[in-house]
Amino acid sequence: MKTETYIIEGMSCAACSSAVERVTRRIEGVASSDVNLIVGKMTITYDERLVTPERIMSAVDRAGFGIKPDEPESKPKPDTEGDITLIAIIAAAVFSAVLMYVSMGHMIGGGLPLPALISPDLHPFNFALAQCLLTLPVLFIGKKYFISGTKALLSLHPNMDSLVTVGCTASFTYSIVMTLLIPRNSGHIHDLYYESAAVVLTLIMLGKYLEKNSKRKTQSAIRKLMELAPDTAVLLASDGSQKTVPASSVNIGDTLVVKPGARIPLDGTVQSGESGVDESMLTGESLPVFKQQGDSVVGGSINQNGVLYITVTRIGEDTTLNKIIKFVQDAQGKKAPIAKTADKVAGVFVPAVMSIAVISAVLWLAWGYQLSFALRIFTSVLVIACPCALGLATPTAIMVGTGLGAQNGILIRSGEALEITHKTKTVVFDKTGTLTCGKPSVSDVICYGIEPDALIRIAAGAESVSDHPLAHAVVEYAEAKRLSLAERPSEFENISGLGITARLGSDIEIAAGSLRLMERQGISAALAMPDIDRLSQKGCSHIIVAVDGEVKGVLGISDKLKPTAAEAVARLRAMGLHTVMLTGDNRAAAQFIAAQAGVD
Repeated sequence: MKTETYIIEGMSCAACSSAVERVTRRIEGVASSDVNLIVGKMTITYDERLVTPERIMSAVDRAGFGIKPDEPESKPKPDTEGDITLIAIIAAAVFSAVLMYVSMGHMIGGGLPLPALISPDLHPFNFALAQCLLTLPVLFIGKKYFISGTKALLSLHPNMDSLVTVGCTASFTYSIVMTLLIPRNSGHIHDLYYESAAVVLTLIMLGKYLEKNSKRKTQSAIRKLMELAPDTAVLLASDGSQKTVPASSVNIGDTLVVKPGARIPLDGTVQSGESGVDESMLTGESLPVFKQQGDSVVGGSINQNGVLYITVTRIGEDTTLNKIIKFVQDAQGKKAPIAKTADKVAGVFVPAVMSIAVISAVLWLAWGYQLSFALRIFTSVLVIACPCALGLATPTAIMVGTGLGAQNGILIRSGEALEITHKTKTVVFDKTGTLTCGKPSVSDVICYGIEPDALIRIAAGAESVSDHPLAHAVVEYAEAKRLSLAERPSEFENISGLGITARLGSDIEIAAGSLRLMERQGISAALAMPDIDRLSQKGCSHIIVAVDGEVKGVLGISDKLKPTAAEAVARLRAMGLHTVMLTGDNRAAAQFIAAQAGVD
């Protein structure tokens, strides 16, 4: 069995998706076929010995819809083909509003004023002709619905556009006939239904525009994920030369050069080099992860400060980022149980509505009512059914829910998972970036024989040329306190994974970083050990600052709790939900943040 995904074009309602499913499921050898109306894709599983892609595409094409293979690695483009612009919809609304004034104004109170030339009492034919002329631009603007609806009717797969087409055409055609009969009998001005055709079509256009807008917004989550992977990569050739090539042309085993500040194109293993890598797009951790020879790296993450030579281990759909993208797409494409029920009803909805409309009109005629009244009944049944909320509301809700979740860092596995969320008993939080802000900031300043402001000025001056997030935190803290920084270092060395050394002016030697850096520089940090242990118990990182070979202070840096985190946890607990926090940090840090957030 083989599973493929196709892009289906020309669908406008649940009846369309049901028609595509119906014609493809009839093909011998097709095990399953599911169409998602909102994303416009069909996922089909079939026996390769009995079915070919050409046969599938031919069946869909005969049903009156466009079809082409999906390209999961390509970045999605906004679907704007055939869209009616907002300006056109506003124009249609203006014409419809004027039409309503002309056709219904004389019925309000004592009658709204109309020019004598189109007065229903003085010039009934002109009155009808004015309505016709106001309706024509609206019909022209919404012509795509008539084309789509007629095409669906001729292919024997009527859809919601077919209802619009039949209803509006019936109203407009009947009104034209009545207009031509007005010179013989002015009473026919009461049998005009131009405004029905224009207003219904305008509302349909507005509804479709809002639906398209919602769809584009929810798909932006996937677009943002795809934009994390760079389009090009720097390939290291066997002769040592470097060449920029499309990332899609890189093969497993190739060596890539990733310079500081660049995104890593594909998953791989560090062949040589050392650097901090920002993997927050994957883990949410704000602090970079130190990478050296033998460590794995993920495509889409950002190389911070050193040059890395990477051997590619995964390409295409096998990369971690593409698997996440596929995960989100599958979640948006899978149908919830309630959506499948809605689709079954929608599959027979349009034929049933059209049948009911015809039967209703015939029965009223049989009971002796005039054709105008029967036509009004016929049109009313079709118009009321046009929005087809049953077929659109459920998949749209799933699409919006999963899309907004992805935008906020919440991956919803499927529509079914979303549907049963109300049964949740336990909520599990990640720490960094979920309960905390995801950005390091200075929380403690501990000094030994030096004023706090002086320590900050020296540390920020030395760190001002570093790209490390902890360095940025120190500089931002100094700027927030409006402290003038010490002069920029005349000498500077960034030691990956350890810290920095710098010379301020001509005689001040600065070392700022970890205990390992102090050991490497031969500086004793015994004085600071009790404070370092205390900071560690609070879940804080630390920067030891040494001046001229002597430790002068320790800066505690932490990822602060989000201002809304404790309130959110409290509200969940008030709902009777059990809250849990999971983290890769040490137990002391985890317990400190958990206590602040109030998790169980």
